[in-house]
Amino acid sequence: MLTNSLTFKSFILIAGIFWLASGCANTQPAVQETQQEDTTEKVTEEDYKRAESLLGQHTNSLVYNTTSNMNWQDDDRITYRQTVPGGAEFMVGDPSTGEIDKAFNHEALAQTLSSLTGNTIDALDLPFRDFSFSENGSKINFTANGTIFSCDVDGLNCESTEDQNQYNRFTESLSPDGSKVVFIRDYNLWMRDLASGSETQLTFDGEKDYGYATNNAGWTKRDAPVLIWSPDSKRIATFQQDARNTKEMNLVSTAIGHGELQQWKYPLPGDEHIFMVERVVINLDADEPELIRLDMDPDYQRSTITDHIAGRDGSLLDAEWSSDSESLAFVSVSRDHKEAHLQIADPNTGEVTSVLDERQDTFFESGINSISWRYLKDSDEFIWWSQRDNWGHLYLYDANSGSLKNQITSGDWNVREISHIDEENRVIYFIGSVREDGDPYFQYLYKINFDGSGLSLLTPGIANHDVDLNFEAGMLVDKYSTPDTPPVTVVRDLDGNELMELAEADITELVEHGWKAPTPFSVKARDGETDLYGLMYTPTNLDESKSYPVLNYLYPGPQSGSVGSRSFRASRSDKQAMAELGFIVVEVDAQGTPGRSKEFHDFYYGNMGDNGVPDQIAMIEQLAERHSYIDIDRVGIYGHSGGGFASTSAILTYPDFYKVAVSGAGNHDNRNYTDAWGEKWQGLLEETEDGTNYDNQSNPLLAENLKGKLLITHGTLDSNVPPYNTLIVVDALIEANKDFDMIMLPNRGHGYYSEPFMMRKRWDYFVKHLKHTDPPKEFEFGNL
Repeated sequence: MLTNSLTFKSFILIAGIFWLASGCANTQPAVQETQQEDTTEKVTEEDYKRAESLLGQHTNSLVYNTTSNMNWQDDDRITYRQTVPGGAEFMVGDPSTGEIDKAFNHEALAQTLSSLTGNTIDALDLPFRDFSFSENGSKINFTANGTIFSCDVDGLNCESTEDQNQYNRFTESLSPDGSKVVFIRDYNLWMRDLASGSETQLTFDGEKDYGYATNNAGWTKRDAPVLIWSPDSKRIATFQQDARNTKEMNLVSTAIGHGELQQWKYPLPGDEHIFMVERVVINLDADEPELIRLDMDPDYQRSTITDHIAGRDGSLLDAEWSSDSESLAFVSVSRDHKEAHLQIADPNTGEVTSVLDERQDTFFESGINSISWRYLKDSDEFIWWSQRDNWGHLYLYDANSGSLKNQITSGDWNVREISHIDEENRVIYFIGSVREDGDPYFQYLYKINFDGSGLSLLTPGIANHDVDLNFEAGMLVDKYSTPDTPPVTVVRDLDGNELMELAEADITELVEHGWKAPTPFSVKARDGETDLYGLMYTPTNLDESKSYPVLNYLYPGPQSGSVGSRSFRASRSDKQAMAELGFIVVEVDAQGTPGRSKEFHDFYYGNMGDNGVPDQIAMIEQLAERHSYIDIDRVGIYGHSGGGFASTSAILTYPDFYKVAVSGAGNHDNRNYTDAWGEKWQGLLEETEDGTNYDNQSNPLLAENLKGKLLITHGTLDSNVPPYNTLIVVDALIEANKDFDMIMLPNRGHGYYSEPFMMRKRWDYFVKHLKHTDPPKEFEFGNL
């Protein structure tokens, strides 16, 4: 078999040319004609530059009239930041009149701030993202670089004061009234008054591996405390984390001389000892802070929607104070994630009352976008989210008896999250999906009465709706778009009626730049019945008479899918850029990912080695039947993290279909990854006659199947997916005497996917091994 880029037909033609040259005098025209028919695929530096031009850093700034940083003013006007050529401007919209104006004089303010700070400030790049009006709209207030400014709206006069209420959001938690912060010191909690600076110790028995409010779930850790403030800022709910018997993970930095050791607690599936939390409440409104331990056994460090106990803002998940701060509701989750137990605690005594216990056969979750149960003390009720009937719906319960009063929503569609509850009028506002025509992942805002009547769609139009609801103002901002249509931002009332349009995005320059929208598609899953939805990216210079290799991007879930948001994006990572190199790039949300039915999400529970890959193959085969330019004999696959795990699994499980794989930071055997992850999606580790119930997801056990080209990569300081996850696959490949390529990126963590070097190596690898041509040598990004 010829190993260069010549086809057999080209070889015969060239052989004929040499024969003609030896026997005929007039051979030049024949040589020229043959050169014109050369079908060798070349990828040049200009192709790489054109691909680079379609990355986000070159496209995002070409979309104008997009809106962000919505803020509702006391007079119900809306301020927001809007992109314009050269930067952004702050606007103010008045729904009562429909008028839109600039919020202040940007040019004058930039000059005034330049004079005050000694720095050159551009009118379209002001050093703040939010502001508020004061003094009947004659002044604006904002904070920039730790200084509070109050300026006339004409921008000519500004007063500045040092922000006395500064706090470190990375290490401290701010109270709702903005008067104090709580932080960790020497494994204990401390409180600091922002006005006086005085500090008060709140706990005293914290110690190493048994500290308070510790934000450590093995694969994620940071210094800010995990807690939830009561609405009146007089109490906090948190826990004392017990990691004393939990085993460690170790990493060593790369350096000349002695490497630096990183060691931290990191439990694995099947470990006897994992993180436990002992729940406490600290009452602050007394001469001496009082610590109350809840009267219950320690909880596993689990939550009902994510795999750890802290939200991204450091808040304690699955805990909610009553509106009067006199009761604390919380949910305990079993180690296997199958059982959720709602309880209510008295913060004064620590007494705990059991309210509701629900168990699923696979895993229990309490929402799709976010946790969506709510405690309503004023009416002694709670709203509960469950997939007990195969779809995510809301149920109304009596909080005293734990008995079901009525199901609120029903049908073959999902409530994704609760946006607001109007307790007085007994109305729930929520984000839902799958109910409307079109892509089932498009999200919409609805409202419904507690008794299940009055279901209303508030954001019409087949699109993905990003909603900012202001119940107090009786309005909402609806920014809607699709992957191939730019956003429109409108204001609606709480019945869904449009009051005014704030902005319609302008992509004229983006299109002139060479941008091409991805193509939405639907196909059938491996069963030939279930609908799947995805996006396809094709070269801007697509020639349908030619044949293009396929790149299959995937993230297998189970907590998310490949496609991500269905809103408009000028660039979706480097997918269009890779298409520009002469590939068809495809992605689809396979069975086993969330957002559809419970059955859809459960699809490969207990068999994470499935990864949805058979659905990916079915998708590619169907698209190849529709589009003659797709070359199904040249298919590559790539992904990062869970996608690194899945892409390696794909080329090892289906070596005759996938010819090339680029795998990044994969959790290649979940016995080697955090306990909360594997035990939720694969189940508790069990011994079997032939091994364990985790063997069906272990990539090292498939190493002998490798036929194609595999580039496997990892960061050496990845504390999320430690690099040993990749090295166990490497060891197995060596044992199987398989050829492969590997890059270990020194001192990198988990997020190196978009680093220029890694991006180039990914592009190069597919160009070389799927297009069978040499890429431009050592292409450098940033030279456009």
